[in-house]
Amino acid sequence: MRLEAFVPLVTYPEANADAFAEHAVRVGAAIDAGLHALAIEADIPDTANVLSKWLLDTPALIRQAEAASRQRGAHLLGLLRDEAARIGVEVATETVAAPLAMLADTAARKARYFNMSLIGWEAGNATSRATAEAVVFGSGRPTILLPELSDISHFDHVAIAWDGGRVAARAVADASVFLKRASRISVVTVLDEKPLEEKDAGERLAGVFRARGLNAEAVPVHAEDCPIAETLQQTAIEARAKLLVMGGYGHSRIRDFVLGGATQGVLSDLLMPVLLSH
Repeated sequence: MRLEAFVPLVTYPEANADAFAEHAVRVGAAIDAGLHALAIEADIPDTANVLSKWLLDTPALIRQAEAASRQRGAHLLGLLRDEAARIGVEVATETVAAPLAMLADTAARKARYFNMSLIGWEAGNATSRATAEAVVFGSGRPTILLPELSDISHFDHVAIAWDGGRVAARAVADASVFLKRASRISVVTVLDEKPLEEKDAGERLAGVFRARGLNAEAVPVHAEDCPIAETLQQTAIEARAKLLVMGGYGHSRIRDFVLGGATQGVLSDLLMPVLLSH
């Protein structure tokens, strides 16, 4: 059965950048996956009182905001269809309107029916971050965050954030479609961030990959005073890896996400494409 990746497009209040359409299609081409793109449009209820309607014409403002959301969604879907046709990637598209409070949850629920999700990422875009958090922790599927300014041309070198734990092991399994296509795998283990059950965990995993015929090496590093997320991403970037695979630590508490340190750092300052698995 062919892989299918879910591509939620955020349109309001902050929309995805045009670059995300090309990025998503390139990921689909890299792993021979079809895409299912969903433009999530804003459905804004009119709850204004009589005075605000008279002073601000609130219904008209709502109509304008909803129209802008629909136009942005149609624009992004058009870009994605054009790029997919140019490269030869199969894509299905749809639109859905959702209340503001349910935009991110709508993406998470839809994502459960696909092999993985691709999320566009722009610095300072709170809407894309909220969508990423909801999908990572609510879909049960791996999520790939694609920064606006990153090179998504290929994923020949994959880095893995590895501590020997359960969540990291799940991430490795979820990333198998990328790992088996990679010409190089770097297993990055931070030695001084927390106690490790196995001191040679990185080399053990690299050895497993080598036994399967893959080119893998262990890369032990020290975080020292650097935030763990920055250490992992910078190590991967310096090694010229194109994708970082890591477990997503955290849980949802009444819509407020309580995140692990590395996950919080990546979601706050994404420097490269990252596959998060929870």
